[in-house]
Amino acid sequence: MAAAIALTPGEPAGIGPDLALAAAARPWPCALAVVANGALLAARAERLGLQVGLEPWAGQPHRPGTLAVVDVPLPAPAAPGRLDPANAPYVLATLERAVAGCLAGEFRALVTGPVHKGAINDAGIPFTGHTEFLARRAGAAQVVMMLAGGGLRVALATTHLPLREVAARITRDRLAAVLRVLHRELRERFRLPAPRILVLGLNPHAGEGGHLGREEIEVIEPVLASLRGEGLDLEGPLPADTAFTPAVLAGADAVLAMYHDQGLPVLKHAAFGRAVNITLGLPFPRTSVDHGTALELAGSGRADPGSLFAALDCALGLAGSDSP
Repeated sequence: MAAAIALTPGEPAGIGPDLALAAAARPWPCALAVVANGALLAARAERLGLQVGLEPWAGQPHRPGTLAVVDVPLPAPAAPGRLDPANAPYVLATLERAVAGCLAGEFRALVTGPVHKGAINDAGIPFTGHTEFLARRAGAAQVVMMLAGGGLRVALATTHLPLREVAARITRDRLAAVLRVLHRELRERFRLPAPRILVLGLNPHAGEGGHLGREEIEVIEPVLASLRGEGLDLEGPLPADTAFTPAVLAGADAVLAMYHDQGLPVLKHAAFGRAVNITLGLPFPRTSVDHGTALELAGSGRADPGSLFAALDCALGLAGSDSP
């Protein structure tokens, strides 16, 4: 039986509904359930001039030209490009339903469209991102955010934090937990028998022997030494400004950056619009687009579905490596 994949389009005023409708045309080798408001999808399809058949989700295999919909009520009308915090609970409800389906075995993987963190927080709902939300809902002790594309896999030791808080969050326990999850997922989901991971330092020049910061000496180096004793193939801490050169990357399976903007600008330069955001450490595969809601493109017909298609392809590959 084909794997069942859940797709949440995200912010209803953004390009997520456009991307979900674009996905309808392709012959996905799975059962694809779009967890969204059916009336929203119908209105957006009409605006875009797309002929897409919308039908209730019943576990059916995907057929090109149709979308199977798990209908979720939308509190307020959604106009393309115009945020409304009243619809923030809807965005989270689609995620709740998709996660529940994944945990119950209804879906084998989850693909998420872009959400607007500001609109959710403006509704009075604290929200830092998909990664943290899904970890809480799935009861995952440690998750890791990783983007893949352009021949690179870049994972993060910390995710959505103000820069001034990063150093305090990189503790020995946290770093060890992140590296164990990254190593395990590269082996089990990506089927790499002996993954080699490059670990960046936190400070310029990886601390310059303690002259530009001591986190490398006091935190990162001891963790790497300990995990090497467990059999992990780790190199570092490496200076971030030279780690992404071809000679250093040769033979590496992933890079662990210490914070969001240390590693992701390089990957997005290499693969923006084709990269995939992957959450490691969940009890099910989760992938996502590498871009935001692009409010200015919503309903215009100019949204590029390339990253969503890459996320769906990646989810299918990861779901295939799961046991039923």
